[in-house]
Amino acid sequence: MSRLVVTNAGPATSVQDAGRFGAQRYGLTPSGAMDRLALATANALVGNPPFTAAIELGPFGATFTAQDGPIRIAVAGASRSIRIDDRVLPLNHSATLAVGERLVLSAAREGVFSYLAIEGGVLGEAAFGSLSVNARAGLGSPVPRPLQNGDHLDVRAATERNEHALPPLPPSPDPIRVVLGPQDDEFGDAVKTFLDGAWTISATSDRMGYRLEGPVVRHQHGHNIVSDGTVNGSIQVPGNGQPIVLMPDRGTTGGYPKIATVIGADLGRFAQMPPGRPFRFQAVSVAEARRAAVAFAALLRDLPARMVDVAHFEFNVAALQNANVAGSAVNAVDAGTWQSEPQQDQQP
Repeated sequence: MSRLVVTNAGPATSVQDAGRFGAQRYGLTPSGAMDRLALATANALVGNPPFTAAIELGPFGATFTAQDGPIRIAVAGASRSIRIDDRVLPLNHSATLAVGERLVLSAAREGVFSYLAIEGGVLGEAAFGSLSVNARAGLGSPVPRPLQNGDHLDVRAATERNEHALPPLPPSPDPIRVVLGPQDDEFGDAVKTFLDGAWTISATSDRMGYRLEGPVVRHQHGHNIVSDGTVNGSIQVPGNGQPIVLMPDRGTTGGYPKIATVIGADLGRFAQMPPGRPFRFQAVSVAEARRAAVAFAALLRDLPARMVDVAHFEFNVAALQNANVAGSAVNAVDAGTWQSEPQQDQQP
């Protein structure tokens, strides 16, 4: 058994897995990872099932230290600087922390959420089938709150196996796909306003909902309806006409009309949208959403097959600087090392 010690953690750092399902009729929110593809990628790299509990990091940085035994880790999702002591670890690569080594992750440079997967997963006691943290509900394990400095996570010691890498997928510039409804008839011409508008995500957004900033989406018959069920990606429109996209820590019911729903295959890409970056929505049919879901499931399933073995080695900068890596040219700023004697004319 090993332990991963939280040396420093931003406020949006928590344990997340696929979430809890089957009890929303009782008002139990699902929670779970904001970006399921990034979670599955990190887990594949350390040999875990795709939705094993991992550490979700928000836009801020974090530092962890290995204790009691070696720990195999991998980081996927939002781009950020990753270092193990003085060594650089690329995104989408696994590596093993030796006892006492520190894993230092900077703030996100592109995207919002990253996932730190650990071989064997985070160990804890599941509540309603999940370790996912929802601080508002007081649920989650090993602690029912975001991680704090000094927390210790019990994990399994790293096994003897090769390290792996996954080639990154190119970012998609496509609009975020939505299925209209179930109350799009409450908006009339404002549906076109919603689809044609350029939107940005407010900095006040969180794991419960992303507030959108853009054109005003006006209701035809008022902004109150009889509360009904919601799902991840439901887009409610409150009285101010600025939509809210419901995310994994959402409530299970809501009383605002829902103009559309972000399809499951695009929800992780949407969750990674940083505040202030413009984007648009595109309406698709239910059939198209199903095809996208099938393709997304295939992408998750094929992650292990796309991995490649990597050989980690110590990079000695001083030795490289002193090495003769370009033939007879040793030092570009010392003419004595590269100027050669004039050659005599050769006889034919």
